[in-house]
Amino acid sequence: MINATKKWIFLKISSILLTPLMLWFVINLASFYDKNYDQVLLFFTEQPSKLLFSLMVIFAYFYSALSISEVFEDYIHEEKIKNVANRLLFLFAIIIPILTLIILFKLSL
Repeated sequence: MINATKKWIFLKISSILLTPLMLWFVINLASFYDKNYDQVLLFFTEQPSKLLFSLMVIFAYFYSALSISEVFEDYIHEEKIKNVANRLLFLFAIIIPILTLIILFKLSL
């Protein structure tokens, strides 16, 4: 299978998985308006919310990394710069979600 086809399929699958997670998060985010800090913290430390939010973060970073790499492919013409940009992008797409999840799981301790 062609690399561009794999990226396209992964973009579509991740967007399909991300849509209900984003909808769930936006609905819950709207309910944070009238809650205090402890209630919001409780939301992020309860198990179903923690799992769903973790999945949303992972899929969101995966989707954004694939989307931005396509922009690099279209607008950066020098191969060395394009490769460095893509490698840094994917490195940050791994590090930032991991740090986010570590912080999230440390909240519950």
